Amino acid sequence: MDHIYELAIVGAGPAGIATAVESYLQGIRDIVLLEKDENHNSTIRKYYKDNKRVDVEWKGQKVELDGNIYFIDGTKETTLDFFDEILSKHSVELQTHVEVTGIEKKDGYFEVHMAGKSIKAKYVVVTIGRMGKPNKPSYKIPPAIRKKVNYTTDECGSGEKILVVGGGDSAVEYAVDLSANNDVAICYRRETFRRANPTNQRDIANAIAHNEVRPILGVNIDGLEATEDGKIKVLFNEIEPEVFDRVIYAIGGTTPSAFLASSGIQEADGKPVHDEHYETNIPGLFVAGDITQESGGSIALGLNHGYAIACRINNLC
Repeated sequence: MDHIYELAIVGAGPAGIATAVESYLQGIRDIVLLEKDENHNSTIRKYYKDNKRVDVEWKGQKVELDGNIYFIDGTKETTLDFFDEILSKHSVELQTHVEVTGIEKKDGYFEVHMAGKSIKAKYVVVTIGRMGKPNKPSYKIPPAIRKKVNYTTDECGSGEKILVVGGGDSAVEYAVDLSANNDVAICYRRETFRRANPTNQRDIANAIAHNEVRPILGVNIDGLEATEDGKIKVLFNEIEPEVFDRVIYAIGGTTPSAFLASSGIQEADGKPVHDEHYETNIPGLFVAGDITQESGGSIALGLNHGYAIACRINNLC
């Protein structure tokens, strides 16, 4: 507790790693990167299917990279390798399996609280991604079926009747991939998958046309019930209920508002308030990555956030 890091970064995704590396390149050496999961980029590891394309331009966002990290189009695997490589080339301390519970401003430094311990840092950057807190349905999930209601495909096997809920890229990709070994339906409250990128729109249209995925579109879900044999009865609003072996919700993530509020970071319109350098209302405390965007953001944007923050901290040092 006597040691004061120059910079502590909460979250080891693209924005967090970029902040660390860009700060290192600007001469800041005492940096710690704090990650609650077992490795960096947990969102990519958990929510991206194997060999999924990872593009610089995301959902049509054209972003010119500002900093020193040269990121190019690739796949899930090459992207993870890329971040492995740039982390290994720079002296950044990565601590995993540590969940930050709050940040407290002290006289001349911050105290970053974790379960069972705290660290001190002169500057702190919060880069917690929205998918660290996936959106859940508003209705309650009966305890008897909770293990069969998931937010990723990790628990899926084969030969199951599965309902995927959502209309974005993750939902579409889950449905198409799972249809190879399962009976899959996809439920979305709208009539089209316009939120998905063009490649995924084509893939889901092809899967539906070949009866590989059954669409349940323009339909809302009122709730779930457990059947006597442990299956999931889905209560639709507009159509009759149907029983499934498993339900997967892919309905996005949400801003960690409780964490931000406990750390004194102000919010407006569901996003943390910050200036052009991504500095919050608390001097020396920054935010970066997709929590600064209304509906997530690209890796390229996160890299630019890291560069802007590094420049700001370097000017303050």
